[in-house]
Amino acid sequence: MVKKDPFEYRPRVIDSELYDLLAVLPAISIEGPRAAGKTRTAQQFANTIYNLDDPDTLQMAQRDPSKLATGTEPILIDEWQRLPAAWDVVRRSVDEEFRPGRFLLTGSAHPSMLPTHSGAGRIVTRRMWTTSLAERWGSATVSLGALLTGQRPEIQGTTTHTWLDYANEIVKGGFPGWQAVTGRAADLLVDGYLHRIAEHEFPQSGRSVRRPATLRRWMKAYAAAVSTTASYEAIRDAATAGEHDKPSKATTTAYREVLEQMWIAEPVPAWMPGNNRLSRLKRSPKHQLTDTSLAARLLNVKADALTEASLAGQLFESLITRDLRVYAQPADARVCHMRTWNDDREVDLIIEHADGIIAVEVKAAALVRPRDTRHLRWLKDRLGPAMLDCVVIYAGAEAYRDDDIAIVPAGLLGP
Repeated sequence: MVKKDPFEYRPRVIDSELYDLLAVLPAISIEGPRAAGKTRTAQQFANTIYNLDDPDTLQMAQRDPSKLATGTEPILIDEWQRLPAAWDVVRRSVDEEFRPGRFLLTGSAHPSMLPTHSGAGRIVTRRMWTTSLAERWGSATVSLGALLTGQRPEIQGTTTHTWLDYANEIVKGGFPGWQAVTGRAADLLVDGYLHRIAEHEFPQSGRSVRRPATLRRWMKAYAAAVSTTASYEAIRDAATAGEHDKPSKATTTAYREVLEQMWIAEPVPAWMPGNNRLSRLKRSPKHQLTDTSLAARLLNVKADALTEASLAGQLFESLITRDLRVYAQPADARVCHMRTWNDDREVDLIIEHADGIIAVEVKAAALVRPRDTRHLRWLKDRLGPAMLDCVVIYAGAEAYRDDDIAIVPAGLLGP
């Protein structure tokens, strides 16, 4: 048996997108949280690399930004937000010569000073998340893209993965560079990541954190609210329980805005159908962090203790939400959620596509019972042909259809 090199590049779902788009488009910007693997992926396509995290490279580019457009193409400008002028250099270069495969840009935060031009029509943006289960395990037998065709494809496959495997993946997370790290070292990596957010990323965004401990408590309260629609006021109260000197609403709003700018907080928008077949749906987002390892560490949860029903369900749904976002992007679909105004009907996740939707229920359980599909059937009755498919994603062993509903183990789902 050949031992895998932990530092060997593992293919990502976005690779095929980049390959196809670079063949026809001049410039692509890859955006996502720090350490998601953007640079490593972009390097697979680039012939010239300018890393603006490097002080010497940044200083050179500050003196003469136009040099960033020189070299053998494709040219990668890594961490472009360090020098917003880099965006305008690419935009102008594309204006002068619009041909495919010229530039890749990567960024892990929105710049504090915006470029002078949006780049619309010149630079196409693609999102990148931390690694999905399909990218880590390579075990997918059910394609989200096939489900989106509305042809109700056959669902099959089995897996030996159990709840403990999923719990381990929730705690370990999907940051690609950390996959070989375990135990205390893994905890220290996450702690360092969270520390960097408060001590480095916030100031670089133009907003310093006066009380880092308060930010940490707010993030812990946010982590406890993942996969829920708890109000931001409730999250603030949970973060400062027992304190008389609570942070202002403006302060906690700033926390949220900056974390969203860094793609650390990634709320799931509410689904608003473009017809009147459903009315009075809630508009509040579902809360999510970019990776389950951050939520698990903030809540001090270990894999072997991840059995408490509500928390296990919330973190499992968070894992699936990230995976579905990864798989939906190549199909030009987006992930939402649905809840009626009086909370009597809820569908965990909606995959919205130009041709219709897929409704998804997520169950942190090894078995799917008839009551687990009641909201899917209710929505299907109301939407008719607009419902492309109904899916339950669970922690069991077998993929199958039950009365036209796809029952899919999380580890068998892929793009």
